[in-house]
Amino acid sequence: MNIIVSTDNQHKLKEIRELVEGKCHVLSKTEAGYGAIHPIEDGDSLEENAVIKIKPLEGEIVIGDDTGLFVHALDGRPGVYSARYAGEDGNDEKNREKLLREMKGKTDRRAYFKTVIAVKRGGDIYTVEGICPGKITESARGDGGFGYDPLFIPEGYEKTFAEMTDQEKNAVSHRGHALRAFVESLEL
Repeated sequence: MNIIVSTDNQHKLKEIRELVEGKCHVLSKTEAGYGAIHPIEDGDSLEENAVIKIKPLEGEIVIGDDTGLFVHALDGRPGVYSARYAGEDGNDEKNREKLLREMKGKTDRRAYFKTVIAVKRGGDIYTVEGICPGKITESARGDGGFGYDPLFIPEGYEKTFAEMTDQEKNAVSHRGHALRAFVESLEL
């Protein structure tokens, strides 16, 4: 069974391939011939953005995800704007720097990651989600992962996502939870 993922983000593709290994063949949108399609994520929620990503693609199964980091002390920011928190020309490092600046002096470090996966299978579209509670560190730690991983310690752990092995992270991460819910929904 082929799954087309509406992304060319190699970090996301690696995580997805590791989690569905042996069950499905995963293709990036470029590998599936959709590399020129770049949907505008202008939804007001992760769910809306995930659906926007899959609408123009066709295949046996098409998935798209959107992920946000929701920080309690920042009233849920960066949330749906996590990828462009430091502005449209921002990047992972600038996003992390902005988050640390805004968290300076805050004692409530609670946060959670949420991933929503939109699935198009036949004529049906549905969503699944995964949530990982945790907290924001005082400074970046670790060399692995991407995005906010060096700043996020999942609940019950002492290491950031960036300090964990891929297997450790996938076992507890928001994307891991969402992907397991997706695979379960396929009834493979």
